[in-house]
Amino acid sequence: MYLKAIGRTFCGLPPDGSEFAVTMGTSNMKPSESNAGVSRRRFLAAAGAAVALPAFVPGRVLGLGGQASPSKRINIGVVGCGGQGNGNTDGFLRNTDCRVVAACDVDATHLANMLQKVNGQYNSKDCRGYRDFRELMARKDIDAVMLAVPDHWHALIAVEAAKEKKDIYGEKPLARTIVEQQAIVRAVKKNRCIWQTGSWQRSGANFHKAAEIVRNGLIGKITRVEVGLPSGPKNPKEQRKVDSTPPPAELDYDLWIGPSTMIPYVGSRIHNNWRWNYNTGGGQLLDWIGHHCDIAHWGMDCDNSGPLEVSGEGEFPPADYNWNVCTRYRIEAKYPNAITMTLAGGHHDIRAGTKWIGTDGWVWVDRGGFESSNPDWRDFKDLPEEMRKVKLYRSRDHIRNFLDCIKSRQPTITPAETAHHSSIPGHLGLIAMVTGRTLRWDAEKEVILDDAAASQMLGRPYRGPWKLG
Repeated sequence: MYLKAIGRTFCGLPPDGSEFAVTMGTSNMKPSESNAGVSRRRFLAAAGAAVALPAFVPGRVLGLGGQASPSKRINIGVVGCGGQGNGNTDGFLRNTDCRVVAACDVDATHLANMLQKVNGQYNSKDCRGYRDFRELMARKDIDAVMLAVPDHWHALIAVEAAKEKKDIYGEKPLARTIVEQQAIVRAVKKNRCIWQTGSWQRSGANFHKAAEIVRNGLIGKITRVEVGLPSGPKNPKEQRKVDSTPPPAELDYDLWIGPSTMIPYVGSRIHNNWRWNYNTGGGQLLDWIGHHCDIAHWGMDCDNSGPLEVSGEGEFPPADYNWNVCTRYRIEAKYPNAITMTLAGGHHDIRAGTKWIGTDGWVWVDRGGFESSNPDWRDFKDLPEEMRKVKLYRSRDHIRNFLDCIKSRQPTITPAETAHHSSIPGHLGLIAMVTGRTLRWDAEKEVILDDAAASQMLGRPYRGPWKLG
């Protein structure tokens, strides 16, 4: 019965069978009057100049004491001013060749705090605040945006940013559904945007070393991969059905829900807790798939491919809880070349992190941890040059890599296509858990084979008037 309720959630309907009559609030959108100027990066992009030199030159090269002049500076807009948004923004504030000039959030308190921090950093009042992301995107002087919003907003905001020719730093997973991820990939490609996914582990030295060891065949042929993700939420029993209350005055709840099904406001389902309900998030599985499975795919050379078959089982809270995501799960996937992958949360036989097992050895890596069948590999800061027949993309600062790629117009270390493929096993695993069936996946056409009901779960209907372009 509960899985049926979850299935309704996937189809965009309230799990209890009721329907909500909703109206969508609109905002009076007026692009900033300060948008008349065309930024340097936008001018060069419009000119289509295929030049050897980067579009920007750091200010320090011009003798500006480490500060870039306005004409050389990358102007950043941030959308989402909560926990992750604050952390990401701090990363941009540490770089002197960019400037945060706009911030957007549907929570007035979050937005005010962000504006205070940014303007305090620059000792100015130049950073402007917005409630509606479309107003921020309409500013022609903004070169790039950072998006740190709940999963159900990823696709709409990212596609709008791409249409406005912004370069984009977006959080993982790429989107709430595979259909939404496909839309992002298309929009980014069509508009020639630079995209960086917040799968920052690729910029970590231990992850880079581990993936290079595997890609260079030092463990032999890969036979099995284990991906350990967190379980949880930790205390779902505390989140039984709670009576709704009016949303706080500082929160535009209608806009916060956006394209998702309108459900009554409950304080424990918003902000940091949006990920615990399938109406807005995907639990620990999809929260972490863009980290450890991303690293697994890097070592497997699967950045542009995926599994052939996926099955899964999970444990879910009772249907009357406000949190409805699976708390313990196990997904089995079959890949080409007879490779099997187990993705698990809450199962002690699968260690947190990523482990590749081959015919000649194994490697395990996690944040701050590295182990291998060959003890000599642990002492390598980087894989010795003579062993690096396959040299993986190297970055040691994820935000710096994004800024550098904005200038060079070269791909980042985690472009949209990579993030898309890294998240697919999680999305398919969740659908397999809900349906109780093994799914066969055509990785080239990106369709589920011979299962119409499961195929419908590749996307979600949108609440009007929101539409995914």
